[in-house]
Amino acid sequence: MKVVFSEAFYPCYVEDAAAVEGRMESIVGVIHDKVTFIEAEPASEEDILAVHSQEQVDRVKRMGLYEIASLAAGGGIQAARIGLNEPSFGLIRPPGHHASEFVSWGYCYFNNMAIAVTKLKNEGLIHNCLILDIDLHYGDGTVNILGDKDWVEICNPAGRTREGYIENVRKCLKDVQVDIVGISAGFDNHKKDWGGLMETQDYSTIGKMVRDCCKRFGCSCFALLEGGYSKKVLGYNVEAFIDGMKNQ
Repeated sequence: MKVVFSEAFYPCYVEDAAAVEGRMESIVGVIHDKVTFIEAEPASEEDILAVHSQEQVDRVKRMGLYEIASLAAGGGIQAARIGLNEPSFGLIRPPGHHASEFVSWGYCYFNNMAIAVTKLKNEGLIHNCLILDIDLHYGDGTVNILGDKDWVEICNPAGRTREGYIENVRKCLKDVQVDIVGISAGFDNHKKDWGGLMETQDYSTIGKMVRDCCKRFGCSCFALLEGGYSKKVLGYNVEAFIDGMKNQ
């Protein structure tokens, strides 16, 4: 599988859980022999402004985070493009699903997923899409930007048990009639992370469910990293998810 990444994502760019030192290394150390890395390239300001206000862009610039945030957004676009032909994963940070048109919070600055699918739509590469957000936290920024678009379906599954959560993912993927499925892939619902719920193998199950859905309905898929903060298990969770997505 192709994984969009850059070593520029390694340094700690601010003091928050998504930017902590060693987080990306914990993933790369597990998957490096199993994937093909593609160097991330920054998104253009035009692509970012397709979903964000000039005020939000200027705010990120004043924070000194435009370079890293635009690189994550560009990596998201690349993963989406690759995803048109084969499953792909954007190993990027900062995350994005809490970034709305005008504001952002929760370690996010630009909405990588919204920028990526909007780019595909504006170029006529897709007619519609499903965004499946499996992060522990509700992707409010994605809903703010895309929730009223008739070409986008957004699903944020939840569940009090592992079985209930996976069943709700299954419902999200039932009878999907879209050109592409974009997964906001957060891993913070793991039993050894903040959510305390999921097992590592559950992410493989979810990845395979997405892949099977795409085979069944003739669509494509890609995923972008969102949350996941336990460096002890994050790499293995990403590995499991990728293994499920690329299941043949």
